[in-house]
Amino acid sequence: MSIVVESLTKVYGAQKALDEISFSAEPGVLGFLGPNGAGKSTTMKILTGFIPQTSGKASVCGFDVQSQPIEVKRRLGYLPESNALYPDMYVKESLGFIAGIHQMKSPQKRIAEVIEQTGLGPEQHKKVGQLSKGYKQRVGLAQAILHNPDVLILDEPTSGLDPNQLIGIRQLILDLGKTKTVVLSTHIMQEVEAVCSRVIIINKGHIVANDSLEGLRGKNKGKSLEKIFIGLTNL
Repeated sequence: MSIVVESLTKVYGAQKALDEISFSAEPGVLGFLGPNGAGKSTTMKILTGFIPQTSGKASVCGFDVQSQPIEVKRRLGYLPESNALYPDMYVKESLGFIAGIHQMKSPQKRIAEVIEQTGLGPEQHKKVGQLSKGYKQRVGLAQAILHNPDVLILDEPTSGLDPNQLIGIRQLILDLGKTKTVVLSTHIMQEVEAVCSRVIIINKGHIVANDSLEGLRGKNKGKSLEKIFIGLTNL
């Protein structure tokens, strides 16, 4: 399993953001869903080493997120919802900077591949600050996949994309899921139905569903994912 989470708990003061959640993920695209404040971003931040858990364990590619954070980061790509970028850098320059952080040798070929993959070709000689929101999102995705990680954690990756861009990025996520473990957090149910093979729904710090799309529909009399989601999180 690429990701293993066991009894993961995170407490902020008197509030339990995560309450002993457990799940695993292997190659493919896993939809990670929940209403605002359910614990999605907290889980992602723990898996990526941004914040520590209060208790429980989490590992990425067999490496513990708390005791082996550098090994985890080598194998993981992360696109956060906020997508912090350097606006004064040119697109290619920003990718070169990320390649340097990962100590990639001869990164130019890989940078060219990723620019092609993410459709950044027409904008590659512009400064990041001059790009539209959709193209900035593509730069964030390009940075996340640049070092060819085994695991990708994508938080709202299609935010700000127009319908044409959306199709391209969805196809890229599908292609990445053929060889990598992709955890996709989104509020767009059509997106989940288009690209995800499995779905986890979290609500108030608890996992309330963990199944394939077919399994979820079978257990809910063929209801749409949107209706299933509302039913499980509106409690």
